[in-house]
Amino acid sequence: MRRSSLFFFPLALPFVLALFVVFFLLFAFLQIGLISIAYEKLGIPPQHLFSLLLLSLVGSYVNIPVGKVPAGERMIEAVTIRRFGITYVVPRAVIPQTVIAVNLGGAIVPVVLSLYLIVQTQEFVAAAIGTAVVAAVVHRIARPLPGLGIAMPMLVPPVLAALAGIALSSTHEPAIAYISGTLGTLIGADLLNLRKVGGLGAPVASIGGAGTFDGIFLTGIFAVLLA
Repeated sequence: MRRSSLFFFPLALPFVLALFVVFFLLFAFLQIGLISIAYEKLGIPPQHLFSLLLLSLVGSYVNIPVGKVPAGERMIEAVTIRRFGITYVVPRAVIPQTVIAVNLGGAIVPVVLSLYLIVQTQEFVAAAIGTAVVAAVVHRIARPLPGLGIAMPMLVPPVLAALAGIALSSTHEPAIAYISGTLGTLIGADLLNLRKVGGLGAPVASIGGAGTFDGIFLTGIFAVLLA
């Protein structure tokens, strides 16, 4: 697979631009003090959190390959070989492969931030329960799509995450919402469905990428606001 095929935004350009608009609107709200309390409860300085959210959005362009799985049945293709002035046509069996990758902005950045929040808040039980609940629900609604991978409705993770944050914590609702929404989505939609991606014919199956990135990114924004 060409190296360039691992670098692409997980959404079409209009949707990527829409996420940038949402990001900058949130930044504007912070500047006028509308959501400062929520970010104080999250335990991260607002400027640092916005840097991480921006890194998540820009980093969605980068997929880091970690393995390959067969993508379908074996195919036969003709290969020409020239020897001693004669061209021979030889059939060759080819097994299509799907590259398993990890998305920088949709998986690595959210996981690192979630682990930091777990250690910072010490809400180990609440984080585990919230993640398990979101993962279970997301796993039931996520669907394998031929040529794409695993996809799900993008508003489900942030809403579930906000409810988990409100129900499981009285002091760290935004943090629990973020942890539950991001880790629950990655586990429920991507990791628990890895065995299904081989038969979808997708050239790249990106954990945290196309199909789930929108839900994960929106969780980082709206779960905090809803909580």
